Amino acid sequence: MNVTYIALAGYVEVEKYKYVYFIIMFTSYILILSSNAMVVCLVVIHKNLHEPMYIFISALLINSMLFSTAVYPKLLIDFLSEKQIITYQMCLFQTYLFYSLSGSEFLLLAVMSYDRYVSICKPLQYPTIMKKNTVSSFLVSAWIVPACHISVAIILLAHLKLCSFTLKGMFCNNSINYLLCAASRELIVYCSVVLFNISLLPMLFILFSYTMILKVAYRSCGEVRKKAAQTCLPHLMVLINYSSLLTYDVIVVVLASDMSKILRFVMTMYVIMCSPLFNPIIYGFKMKEIYKHLMRLFYQIKGK
Repeated sequence: MNVTYIALAGYVEVEKYKYVYFIIMFTSYILILSSNAMVVCLVVIHKNLHEPMYIFISALLINSMLFSTAVYPKLLIDFLSEKQIITYQMCLFQTYLFYSLSGSEFLLLAVMSYDRYVSICKPLQYPTIMKKNTVSSFLVSAWIVPACHISVAIILLAHLKLCSFTLKGMFCNNSINYLLCAASRELIVYCSVVLFNISLLPMLFILFSYTMILKVAYRSCGEVRKKAAQTCLPHLMVLINYSSLLTYDVIVVVLASDMSKILRFVMTMYVIMCSPLFNPIIYGFKMKEIYKHLMRLFYQIKGK
């Protein structure tokens, strides 16, 4: 059985600093898993956090852990390996996970913005609109819709011929298009539609939702403004942070030939380290109810 291998050429002086890279990335991966899992566990354990907003936050943090798991284990292996290579089949699978989970992130943020919109702009209708079945449907759709979209793109990509076997990156993403002998018009059109459906459209919806919330908050009393600031600001901060992933992905495509190896390396490290760590920090310290339970847990540990 013939196996096609792709060389990952995005590493910088890996032979010289491989143990330093490994320790930094391993520590980062453990911090990502533990910090995200801690907030998720707090939501699961405490009944007063069994509300749609906190359930969506938990889903977002679980998605961050899945995203990191799609990237980190292979990176850790590569740092200690003599050659940084991956089979083409695994490269396609990693690309699928990368974009499917990225799309889920944007859809979850869109659902969270809708939840805040209903809570602040239509408070009396909130229990009727955000029922358990509705919340479950939103969560399932946030993972299923991107997965179906991206699977079609990966199937189209798998049938195209490769002319290059060196990827200018540390893991597989849209840079895989530069390995193809010729660009596929069908794939480009379809990927443009996917980008709009699972990234740009949710982002426009998020901006629209928060614009409406700001209008209502501006016209309302101080209590409504305070509620809007406390619950919406963390979501907006996470949106801005996660938009860096989309920006990174666009820059990699547009400036692929002109971007220096070190700059690409630094940008990649930022995206895979800072973004997943940012979410639990923001939600742990900016969401009042989660922060209270978090501080109570720290005091209990300190007391013991």
